[in-house]
Amino acid sequence: MSSRLVQLSRATHETQISLTLDPDAAVEGGIDTGIAFFDHMLTAMSFHGRLGLSVAAKGDIAVDPHHLVEDVGLVLGQAFAEVLAKTGATARFGHAVIPMDEALAEVVIDVCGRPTLSLHAVFTHLWAGTFDLSLLREFFVALASSARISLHIEVRRGENGHHMAEAAFKALGRALAAAYARDDRAMSSKGRIG
Repeated sequence: MSSRLVQLSRATHETQISLTLDPDAAVEGGIDTGIAFFDHMLTAMSFHGRLGLSVAAKGDIAVDPHHLVEDVGLVLGQAFAEVLAKTGATARFGHAVIPMDEALAEVVIDVCGRPTLSLHAVFTHLWAGTFDLSLLREFFVALASSARISLHIEVRRGENGHHMAEAAFKALGRALAAAYARDDRAMSSKGRIG
């Protein structure tokens, strides 16, 4: 357990989420949202980013998984914001390009205090199994907004929607790990971020 361990909970009428993040621990704590494909993506992200992440989430997925996917993004983003608060400074920038078979994805992050999402991904299939791939935008928007980061995701190519999404999540994990690496130097020439 590191000094940057963050434990958060969020409860609404639509979702209940408990999340633990330790960016300095590579041990997986288990991810269970009740949405198998989403669990698979979060597991790939945390494994390849060497992030100690556990998520236990329940929600009104019988109505629509939208609320749960978005709220997990909000809580994860809040956890990264708290990592920054505990650390005081991080490397700030993260970048990764990851292939998954025929798919190739690039993620670039700036921990700048100005939430932005630039997502360029044209999925050749709208669904991965029973998961609506359009929900990934909701997750990425929530993550960037809550963490207050500039998040750029470009799925450069791909033919299989599953591969394209997985390449993006693996790259996201690597880029998050790089951006939130410990670094005591000033994060901005302005003297502060944001």
